Amino acid sequence: METEFLAWLREQLPPHPCLRLGLGDDAALVAFNQRCECLVTVDAITEQVDFHLAQTDPRRIGRKALAVNLSDMAAMAGRPLAAFVALALPREGALPLAKELYLGMLPLAEKYGVAIAGGDTNCWNGPLAISVTLLGEVAEPGPLLRSGARPGDWLLATGSFGGSILGRHFDFEPRVREALLLNQRYELHAGMDVSDGLSLDASRLADASRCGAVLRLDAVPVSAAAQELAELRNDGVSALQHALSDGEDFELILALAPDEARRLLGDQPLDAPIAALGEFIAEPGLWQAETAGQRKPLPPRGWVH
Repeated sequence: METEFLAWLREQLPPHPCLRLGLGDDAALVAFNQRCECLVTVDAITEQVDFHLAQTDPRRIGRKALAVNLSDMAAMAGRPLAAFVALALPREGALPLAKELYLGMLPLAEKYGVAIAGGDTNCWNGPLAISVTLLGEVAEPGPLLRSGARPGDWLLATGSFGGSILGRHFDFEPRVREALLLNQRYELHAGMDVSDGLSLDASRLADASRCGAVLRLDAVPVSAAAQELAELRNDGVSALQHALSDGEDFELILALAPDEARRLLGDQPLDAPIAALGEFIAEPGLWQAETAGQRKPLPPRGWVH
C-alpha cells in the first residue's frame, strides 16, 4: 500500500519554494531562507504492529519511538536537534504510561543532544500510538541522498543483519555519529538506513538512483540473532534469508566509488564493522552474484507497510 500511496501523493503535491527535497528520502530538506536549511523527518510506531504493550517495558517503546527517527536522520547524515512527540494513549493508565514512555526517550535524547521541544498528548479508547517529528541540521558536505549511486559504485553496509525481532528492534543504536563521520571523511554517493529489510532497501536505493544492484550473498554479515532465530523457528527459513528480509536492523547501506570504498574498508573507522556487499550496475533491478561473473534476479523481500 505505501509504495502506491506515495506514488499517488507525489502527483498531487504541487512544488513549493521552501521544499528543497520532499518525498522519496528518509527526511525532507526545508529551506526557510537562503541561509537556513532544516532536515525534517517523522515516524510513527503503533501497538500490535511495532510492539505489544502488555509484553514490553514502556521505556523500551519510548526509546524506540525516538530511535527510529534518529535512524532516519542518520540516513541523511544529518545532525539531530529537536523532537516533537505526539502520543495517542489508551485511557486506562494513561498518565503513568506517558511518564514511562518519556523516561525511555529522555536518555537517548540527551545522548544525541536532542531537545524534546513539544508535541501533543491525547487519550482515546484505542491502542497506543506514538509519532515523533525530528528536526535536524544539514552537516557538511551536505545531506546524503538515496539518488546518487552510480553504476560501478560499491555497496557497503555497517554492522550485521537479521533477527531483530529477538530484541534488537527496541535496543538498536541509531548510526547518527557514524553517518556524520563517514560523510565528512569519505565521498559518499548515496545512502539510507535499513528499516524494512536489507534486500528490499538495497533495491529501493538502486531504484532511487535509477540503476540496479548486485548482492554477493556470501558477503552479507549475518547476525548471531539471525542464526538464533532460524534455529528457534526451525521453519526452513535460513539465517541468511532472515538477514536479507527481516527488517528493523537500522544499519546504513552506502554507495561509494571503488577506490573510495577500498579506502574506507581499509580504515574501518567505526566501532561497528563495515563490509562490501556488492555493487551497483546500469541494469535495473536487484540481482544475486553467481560464479564466473554471472548473476540472477534476487527478489527483494522485507516489510511492506
